[in-house]
Amino acid sequence: MSTLTRPPKVAADSSARRASPRRSGKRGAYKGVLFALPFLVGFLFTYVLPIAYAFSQSLREKKSSGIGFGPTKVVYTGFSNFATILSDGAFWSSMGRTLLFGAVQIIVMLGISLLLALLLDGVAARAVRFFRAGLLIPYVVPSVVSTLMWLFLYSPTISPIIDLADRAGAHLTLFGGLNTYLSLGNLLTWQGIGFNMILISASLQALPRELYEAARIDGAREWRIAWSIKVPNITGILVLTGMFSLIGRLQLFAEPLLLRYVAPESISTDFTPMMEIFDKAFKTGNYQYAAAESLVLAVVTGILAFVFYRVTNRKMS
Repeated sequence: MSTLTRPPKVAADSSARRASPRRSGKRGAYKGVLFALPFLVGFLFTYVLPIAYAFSQSLREKKSSGIGFGPTKVVYTGFSNFATILSDGAFWSSMGRTLLFGAVQIIVMLGISLLLALLLDGVAARAVRFFRAGLLIPYVVPSVVSTLMWLFLYSPTISPIIDLADRAGAHLTLFGGLNTYLSLGNLLTWQGIGFNMILISASLQALPRELYEAARIDGAREWRIAWSIKVPNITGILVLTGMFSLIGRLQLFAEPLLLRYVAPESISTDFTPMMEIFDKAFKTGNYQYAAAESLVLAVVTGILAFVFYRVTNRKMS
């Protein structure tokens, strides 16, 4: 009888051994979920729920009873806010204005960042660390603080730049027409050069030095090495920084809002999409329409970033 009962025990032991990896895998999955739980909770409360709330608000409007003198009520109107946005000239004009401005400013900023990264790539290591730290300072300074610094330099009453120009007999105007975009572009370029330069420089440092030595043996000069070897091998980081910069320009808000205090006639309340949304929400009090505009801006930003990444990546590959 004992010999007959042994095989089932062996089978049970082997089945338990086969089940143990599954149990350990489940335990590992549970540990992974617990490890990611703080992020998931934060993502839920800071992204998912606010977006859901904004979407629910975008489906409503404020309606006043009677002939407009009664109390207002928030009523469900479906997608009427989104239909109104499609014909909102101010919103789409701000979007087009920001995109055209960003198309020029991003190219200039990334071009300067690339040039500085290429120059630092041929400098000694100690000097590279020094210059990197110096060029990164504008990015470390909060955007509001840096904008206030340039606001002082741009002010027509207390600016030392304008004062020196007046003493030299030159009438300098930093706002109005094209000068408004030049002043804003100078501020944003000053803020973003250091950060983009660090990313590009790190990508250059990762390239194998054997490529440069082989090119020098073939008689290539430094500018030829930079243009034909270095730049083609860092197209990925150029596309990435360009996409991040595009997203940042569509979210442009603090800088033109503060500069508006100096030049209200040049920078309107709907100068950028974010300023238009801010004006609708906190000055007009139309929170529901502002919520719909913010969702449209998020969708347009995502689509443009995706298209930009696919098109530029395909051309550079």
